[in-house]
Amino acid sequence: MYKHLLLIFLGTVFFTHTLNAQNNDPDLAKIRGILDAQTKAWNKGDLVAFMQSYWKSEKLKFIGSRGVRYGWQATLEGYQKSYPNKEKMGILRFKIISMEKISPDAAFVIGKWHLTRKDDTPNGHFSLLWRKIKGVWVIVADHSS
Repeated sequence: MYKHLLLIFLGTVFFTHTLNAQNNDPDLAKIRGILDAQTKAWNKGDLVAFMQSYWKSEKLKFIGSRGVRYGWQATLEGYQKSYPNKEKMGILRFKIISMEKISPDAAFVIGKWHLTRKDDTPNGHFSLLWRKIKGVWVIVADHSS
């Protein structure tokens, strides 16, 4: 019985420490702020501003239902094709499931996205690989489904 209590205690301590580390990490807070700004840009109908958090490189990867798209401009054009106006864009909400700093210059975020539009409410999951490049956090790979 004491072994079980010890395991529960240690598990609780580890889980709490992990949450506190995520909540106190300034880089993860910065990424959270970028995601908030991204949501605001989307909800204003501004795809170019929404895309500012993505790496402006041909090496950017966007993985969606149609496969892999490479490059910042191609990713923007894909969004513009799928969401040609504010009505199609709807209102975006993110729910972060986990944020993990995997090295001093890399982080991994998993979450849910949800759009509220006049006639429907599409939603799904995403995973984002972030890199700190020249002191700026950017999305280098986005898998959204």
